[in-house]
Order: sequence, then structure tokens, then C-alpha cells
Amino acid sequence: MAFAFPNGIPDVQLVRLTSEGQFRRPQTDGFNFTTSEQVIAVSEPALMFSATTPVIPGVWARAYDYFANGEMEMKAKILSSLTVVDEREAPELNVISLRRWLLESALFPHALLPGGPVTWEPIDETSARAIVAGDGLQSSMIVYFDETGAITHMVAEENGDLTTPYHGSGEHVTRTEYREVQGVMVPHAFVISRMADGEIYPFFDARLTSLTFE
Repeated sequence: MAFAFPNGIPDVQLVRLTSEGQFRRPQTDGFNFTTSEQVIAVSEPALMFSATTPVIPGVWARAYDYFANGEMEMKAKILSSLTVVDEREAPELNVISLRRWLLESALFPHALLPGGPVTWEPIDETSARAIVAGDGLQSSMIVYFDETGAITHMVAEENGDLTTPYHGSGEHVTRTEYREVQGVMVPHAFVISRMADGEIYPFFDARLTSLTFE
């Protein structure tokens, strides 16, 4: 926390961010340039994610994920008309979405402070278990830190199911290129991956193009 807040802890309620990079659609091998936007609540697990990615030259897909009050919704449409993903709330998907909020929390470390929805269990000098709970749900990730206190990566404690038509939260994320934004140290480059049986399969290699706290 001393690294994340070098000048004290600002009072914020949400974070808005945009990013761009190379994205791999579920059950495919190729990557395409993709842009995304997110609005994420800081004090409780809730977020809205949307992205635009090409499917074939001249044809693009628009996807969004929504999670609030313990329930998620996930959709993707080609050319804003043909629905290719339509996942509604279910116990497993709700927990995956809760983990998604935790996976993104390096971007808004206020959420990781004591008294919020995240509690910590120490493991060793460079890692700890972060446990997020809310609306009757719980999930966790192992968080790794460097010698400065910066979060370097987070790893889920469960295998991912690589056969699903969605990536969900992913099970592994790396964070680099920390810079100060409105008094908060924020990583500006990241790689989000699926993970199963010890193998890591990246699907979004990107960097922030904007981030503001409100």
C-alpha cells in the first residue's frame, strides 16, 4: 500500500479506463487489434466491460460483460446484430465475474485496503492470497509482489476450462509499467491469460490508453 499510494489515499468511488492491444478470441489461435472500455466500482465488486474486435476483415464483434449485486451478464454480437455469446447469471459464472473484479484490482488498489471486500492471507515475503467476498459469493487469487511492493502478477487457484465460448476472468494476469495517476501508482501494461494444468495461454496483451478516478 505504501507503493500504491505514495502521497496518501485519495477518496474515489470508481475508475474509468480504456485500453488497446492484441486479443485472441476463445478457442482460436490468432490475435487481432482490439479496443476496450471499463467502468469499475472501487468499494464493492461491480464492473462494466465492453470491447470491439475484428472477426474477419471488415467484420467486427462487439462484446460486453456486466457484473453487479452478485450477478453477471455476458454478450457478444457480430456487426451489432448477430448474437454469438449470450451468457446469463449462473453460480459458476457469477463467481468467475467476482474474480474478474479482483483480477483488475491492481488498477484501483483502494479496493485492496483493509475494511473493504478483500481480505488477505500471507504466504511468504513476495506473495499473499487475496480473498474477495460479496453478495454471498467468494473467490481468491494468489498475488505476487516485487521488491518495491508493486503487484507483478495474480494467479487463480483453480484450473480454467478452455472449452468455454468465453474467456471469463482468465486465470492469470501480469502487470508492468507502473506510473502515477492522480496520486495512485497504476500499471499501464498487462497480459491476461487462461491457465490450465500449469500452462498459460495469453488472450489479451494490451496497455492502458486512459484511466481516471472519480
